[in-house]
Amino acid sequence: MSPRQQNQQGQRTELRELQTALRTASDIAFDVQTPEGEQAEVLVDALRRALAAAQAFADGPGTTGCREHPRGAIDPLYGDKDDPLPPGWGRCLLCNDRRRRATARRGGMAIR
Repeated sequence: MSPRQQNQQGQRTELRELQTALRTASDIAFDVQTPEGEQAEVLVDALRRALAAAQAFADGPGTTGCREHPRGAIDPLYGDKDDPLPPGWGRCLLCNDRRRRATARRGGMAIR
């Protein structure tokens, strides 16, 4: 997947998150009863998620294209033709490192 396609996919994900969070907040806010207790907490969480998703649009695409670490380090092996990353791995060094560790643990090797 090209960086442009990754960016578009990230934007679609952010848009879905924004829409879902706003629907949740709207459902609670326009309910007949005033939100209290747990329902008020869900409303606050939904509004925070909506704000974070909207902020991602305002900030523009992150360096890594990663939703979890948009401003994280780029994996030095990303785009390396001699030592390519496995299919589906992105530019984010933090996520790729987590994948490497998980793969090593499944293979019986422990990384310290």
